[in-house]
Amino acid sequence: MKSFKIPMFLASLFGFCFFSGIETPPAYADFTFGNPQNLGPVINTPSYEWGATTSTDGLELYFISTAPGGYGGWDIYVSTRQSVSDSWGTPSNLGVTVNSPVNETFAKLSWDGLTLYFSDIDPGPYRTGGLGGSDIWMSTRASRTAPWGTPVNVGAPINGSVSDASPSLSGDGLTLVFASYRDGGYGGTDLWMSTRLTMQGPWGAPVNLGPNVNSGNSDFYPTLSADGLALFLCSDRAGGFGSFDVWMTTRKSISAPWGPAVNLGPVVNIAALEAPGGLSGDMTTLYIISDRPGGLGAHDVWQVPILPVVDFNGDGKVDLVDLVMLIESWGTNNTLYDIGPMPWGDGVVDIEDLKVFIKYWEQENMPKNPQGGQ
Repeated sequence: MKSFKIPMFLASLFGFCFFSGIETPPAYADFTFGNPQNLGPVINTPSYEWGATTSTDGLELYFISTAPGGYGGWDIYVSTRQSVSDSWGTPSNLGVTVNSPVNETFAKLSWDGLTLYFSDIDPGPYRTGGLGGSDIWMSTRASRTAPWGTPVNVGAPINGSVSDASPSLSGDGLTLVFASYRDGGYGGTDLWMSTRLTMQGPWGAPVNLGPNVNSGNSDFYPTLSADGLALFLCSDRAGGFGSFDVWMTTRKSISAPWGPAVNLGPVVNIAALEAPGGLSGDMTTLYIISDRPGGLGAHDVWQVPILPVVDFNGDGKVDLVDLVMLIESWGTNNTLYDIGPMPWGDGVVDIEDLKVFIKYWEQENMPKNPQGGQ
């Protein structure tokens, strides 16, 4: 597993050792997290906002809201923008074709933007046509500009006689992670994974993600990265900072086992509730839900920067010494330098990592002009 423990020089900054109650040995981080930022009053309201998933190009944001004017208690909304540098526009309810008089929750957009997965919310009432408890449903559209079609139940073996919810897909659409109360878990809700050989093929029997990921408490709301190598989840297991925290696990390849889940620490998690919602297409932003101070309502959507650590020797600057260290590890799987194309790397130190390093090196070493600007 790719480690992202916070190094000692950062631990003192973030107070990690003091908050966790665990003595943390010196260890460099491959990436860290910036301060959560509220998405503001266009998206968030005095009501509940929940879940958040963006299109790969970052121009569509799907989320859940209980704001007045919907078709049920919880409805799916979408906000759009012209470019990633623009602000999000006024959200629109997806309408009666997708939303119903019951509750729709935790919508997740497939990475191609053509399928929207969501689930019922416990304790019901549930959409008609389900298999038992909350179920996972999906709506499709022919193109990014086409309307969403009538939702259909994903069916067995994903859905069963107990509650199954909060789906999340890999970028290739061949891996589905979801939460379930089904037998064979470790306690409360567990995360399960199903795979298929092709986009049109049937889903295989779900497999429990095991004790590295699941705990004796509740584990749910998975957010799977596009490359399928990182998984964010919500849990109230021991070692957290509040009622529910965001945790993360990674694996070295699609066929490798998941490593032990790690708490994201006191920058992301506080005494309030935090849960993952989705990831930006470039994997540099994590969307979370929280009722932390500074919000606008019951629960709000926040965004958290995912920042690669490029100061490899920890001397407080990004310079040629760090570049030499990266070059000397070229072609290896040294996780310290494997910072691209995703923040958690791709298993080898290569040109993708150099691209990321140069981007941050240029930001820190941009020459000043005589007038004092850049």
